Amino acid sequence: MSKKQKTIQKEVSLSGVGIHTGRTVNMTIKPAPVNHGFAFSRIDLEGSPIIGAKAEYVVNTQRGTNLEKNGVQIQTSEHVLAAAVGLDIDNLLIELDSSEPPIMDGSSKYFVEALEKAGIEEQDADIEEYVVKEIISYKDEATGSEIILMPSDKYEVTAMVDFGTKILGTQNATLDKMSDFKDEIADARTFSFLHEIEMLLENDLIKGGDLNNAIVYVDKELSSGTMEKLKKAFKKDDITVKPNGILDNLTLHWANEAARHKLLDVIGDLALVGIRIKGKVIANKPGHLINTQFAKKLAKIIKTEKRNNVPSYDLNQPPLLDIHQIMDILPHRPPFLLIDRILELSDKHVVGMKNVTMNENFFVGHFPGSPVMPGVLQVEAMAQCGGVLVLNTVPDPENYLTYFMKMDKVKFKQKVLPGDTIIFKCELITPIRRGICHMQAYAYANGRIVAEAELMAQIARKK
Repeated sequence: MSKKQKTIQKEVSLSGVGIHTGRTVNMTIKPAPVNHGFAFSRIDLEGSPIIGAKAEYVVNTQRGTNLEKNGVQIQTSEHVLAAAVGLDIDNLLIELDSSEPPIMDGSSKYFVEALEKAGIEEQDADIEEYVVKEIISYKDEATGSEIILMPSDKYEVTAMVDFGTKILGTQNATLDKMSDFKDEIADARTFSFLHEIEMLLENDLIKGGDLNNAIVYVDKELSSGTMEKLKKAFKKDDITVKPNGILDNLTLHWANEAARHKLLDVIGDLALVGIRIKGKVIANKPGHLINTQFAKKLAKIIKTEKRNNVPSYDLNQPPLLDIHQIMDILPHRPPFLLIDRILELSDKHVVGMKNVTMNENFFVGHFPGSPVMPGVLQVEAMAQCGGVLVLNTVPDPENYLTYFMKMDKVKFKQKVLPGDTIIFKCELITPIRRGICHMQAYAYANGRIVAEAELMAQIARKK
């Protein structure tokens, strides 16, 4: 049984401090429609620009995963995204009046609580899931960090960390099933080493930090000068080091809280792939850089597989619509009728085909010595397929004509030659409204994609 996409029932807001800006941040998480995915909106900027939570927008991974699109930035996106993935949510719009979500206590706990308070509901669309069929890996030779993704019947994550310090040593954390995220991972707080805190303080980069939103591991002697700086930065009269090597004011939730937080970061960063993952992630010495590099690689693999996912049809089977039935629906006639059969037709998609023969009249001039089917006619054939889809929604298609409104993102990948059989597949991007059909169209031949385009057409009643 297919699983349905999910969003929240109503919007929910929370406020806090941005760890890098030190400013109060107001965040409102809103429901979003199906296939929307996760996106951030900067409501403090003119036009409230939106940045999709996608790996392609990652520009910087210093102290968090930072996104940028058209000069608009979102910093430290990972904790709120991890909360959404951990609660099995697919579609959200996250509005911010600053460049970063509030750090809260440095974990995903408060975001999980807010999302649960808003209520989670199913939507009328199946989830899209990338099923891992073979091992995919990415390694950073300089750091030894590596992420491996392998087949599994569910999404599971293991993080193995080695911090190269006596105080932390090596730690592991595993999340066997996403439904355990809330209890096992969400409360794991971000952490820093004392030497990192010193550097951040010197560079004025931790304005919103205090001892309530970061575990600080003391990996070196604490000088009196550093002590004074920390007291001032954290507005404390006194600061001491606990026997387990962390600054006081915090108690660890788990002995391996650092590894659990790294696992949380992996989940948040891999949300940027933009699709659910069905596979097992093993992250060795993960960090935002390798997490997001891997997310970019995986997103590219998924995009290529989707594009080259050539549908398979038995052309020996009787078609759903033959050429005569197509002519009952479409106003086109030879030599401009460019589809021979319709193989599949639903209210959301259509699949058609054309046999390309040497006696097509366009080969007379394109090009007589080296015949190639014109790209514009491939696009026209895809549009005619879409015409069948949209005309199938009216009871009297013979009384309508179809008109092109827009073509976008048109790409030609391979030549189409005499003797080829082209399969056309068109899928709605948005529901048909007022006779307007907005669709993603693909053309395949010889087991490969030959053309693709985003098309918009409208049907109009004959005058």
